[in-house]
Amino acid sequence: MNTVLAIVLAIAISFLIAFLLGFVLIPWLRKLHFGQTILEIGPAWHKSKQGTPVMGGFMFIVSTVVAFAAVALTDYLLGGKLFTSGVLVEDSIKIKLIAGLLMALGFGMIGFADDYIKVVKKRNLGLTITQKSIAQILLMLAYLGALYMSGNTFMFIPFVGNVDLHFFFWIFGMAVIYATVNAVNFTDGVDGLCGSVTAVAALAFLIAACLKGLFGVGILAGALMGGCLGYLIWNWNPSKIMMGDTGSMFLGGMVVALAYAIDCPLMILCFGIIYVIEMLSDVLQIGYFKATHGKRIFKMAPIHHHFEMCGWKEKKIVVIFTLVNALGAAVGLLLLYFGAPHA
Repeated sequence: MNTVLAIVLAIAISFLIAFLLGFVLIPWLRKLHFGQTILEIGPAWHKSKQGTPVMGGFMFIVSTVVAFAAVALTDYLLGGKLFTSGVLVEDSIKIKLIAGLLMALGFGMIGFADDYIKVVKKRNLGLTITQKSIAQILLMLAYLGALYMSGNTFMFIPFVGNVDLHFFFWIFGMAVIYATVNAVNFTDGVDGLCGSVTAVAALAFLIAACLKGLFGVGILAGALMGGCLGYLIWNWNPSKIMMGDTGSMFLGGMVVALAYAIDCPLMILCFGIIYVIEMLSDVLQIGYFKATHGKRIFKMAPIHHHFEMCGWKEKKIVVIFTLVNALGAAVGLLLLYFGAPHA
């Protein structure tokens, strides 16, 4: 199958599935009374979102998996090599794609358990930090174990080359995955924000994968981007549905999976610069609050809430943050291109 056609199909199929699922999922969740409970400590105007259906992440989870599987199967039946071409051997590509997608689905399941407890209990409390952390650690170990057993312990660093991490592969991997998944979760706090930022990140991974000749990875990134865009039609302010932890944790897993699939998890710092900023703002806020016995750096954290408190409308926050992430993604792509060895 033609590479461009395959990627376009993945984007289009995923977009349509996510969009069409909104017509079914939103009424169904309303009927089940699976609505969002808003924290008392949040911005007062968020109270209007009370009862908005949650677990909308299923829209892009289903669309991403179905679109990717459909294009992969079509390519196989046509005798194509989109999932085996590139600088890596066939088995390595398959392991990274399958293990990464399974990891993302696993994080989505953890998020679903968290959401389910919230909506059933009718309070904004889900899994305890201990329960969630243990589940995440087990999932991370399984994913890293799959990569380790297949010999994927190296990482590409621009202008340096491939570096084998050896034992630090585990320490580095655990830190990257845990931080990324939770950072993406922090970013989901304003209508359309997490979906928009992740769509840009997915596009960056798509371009990076194509530059490296990893077209199967590009198709997965395209499917994710299409799913996010289809979901955004329903999630744009004022949102008719929220992704919940079901969606945000899946997206975090996908960002990690795509970063490892292009052999450069460091690119999360560029392709997902907004995730980094969101998490750092929360860490700095908590640290400064404890160190100064009650003083704050921001009016509210994560930082998108600070700008809300400063009077920014949600749409403005989404547009500005998405543009910043696009700039970070552009820098990352330049680093990958000029930092890679050329014949």
